[in-house]
Amino acid sequence: MADLLIYGSYGYTGELIAEAAVERGITPILAGRSERKLARQADELDCPTRPLDLAADDVPAALADVDVVLNCAGPFVDTYEPLVEACIESSTHYLDITGEIDVFQGVAAHDEAARDAGVMLMSGVGFDVVPTDCLAAHLADRLPDATHLALGFEALSSVSAGTAKTAIEFVGDGGVVRRDGLLEPVAPAHKTRRIDFGRGERTAATIPWGDLVTAAHTTGIPNVEVYAAMPEPIIWSMRGTRLFAPLLGCGPVKSTLQELVDATVDGPSERQREGGRSYLWGEATNDDGDRVVSRLETPETYALTVETALATATRALDGDAPAGYQTPAGAYGADLILDVEATAREDVE
Repeated sequence: MADLLIYGSYGYTGELIAEAAVERGITPILAGRSERKLARQADELDCPTRPLDLAADDVPAALADVDVVLNCAGPFVDTYEPLVEACIESSTHYLDITGEIDVFQGVAAHDEAARDAGVMLMSGVGFDVVPTDCLAAHLADRLPDATHLALGFEALSSVSAGTAKTAIEFVGDGGVVRRDGLLEPVAPAHKTRRIDFGRGERTAATIPWGDLVTAAHTTGIPNVEVYAAMPEPIIWSMRGTRLFAPLLGCGPVKSTLQELVDATVDGPSERQREGGRSYLWGEATNDDGDRVVSRLETPETYALTVETALATATRALDGDAPAGYQTPAGAYGADLILDVEATAREDVE
């Protein structure tokens, strides 16, 4: 099999993906800035390593013998651009597991260059955003003239340090929705609604999720909102951050919070990953008042990310990699998520 390089392979999610790859007969190149962490991981997995500082090293040269890069190093706003540019120069396909809106937009901006180079660029090959993108595509198939799309999820899991640090990077930025084809800033948790994810109704609030970019790209639907189920006190606290947004967004505060994350956040345990479940919901409507609703039930978020990241990486390694900027469901169809074991889809209305 062609060569796969996992950048950020020793982070929480990168390590899970690297371990699963080896178990499935893939020998990835383990890459990242820390030679010490790479050496420890190489001893455990018996894989080649490639120390790589994106700010200092010749990144295109480092990827010259690589067919696919899977970027697992967040915050991705700091890592995607040098890797994407190097992938285009070295004719290497690029994947990442981001959920960051700015990264989806930034990667999509390289579409023309990637097409000219015959390179696929695909962000969001984990829980962010494979299941929701597949749900969006399925709803669009059910209601082809849909004008409004709402997506939501209830994910009962703790988060990794990388995910927490990415959230901190954008704390204070507020919310986002897509209206009439354009991304529009809104207040945090500016809307709530009661959603039945399949286990009874839950309160959910709008969040700035990657599907605001990817779902519109996949389906062409011009109005998109994304909701996350959460306790009402958390919604109140999100709305309360409006007053403190300038403070929360400043560098020293972010640095302090990220240092706290490094010291206190580990991510879900193996037992939590194996026993956890995630629930997703989607609704599409048109101007005539027609409405369709579908749901997904999947493995726990990090367990799912391992499966979908390796599924998309394997397809790219095997040559199934359409050139240019792609979304998971745009490239591989709405049923991509159904290839993951213990995943079920239900059409509710």
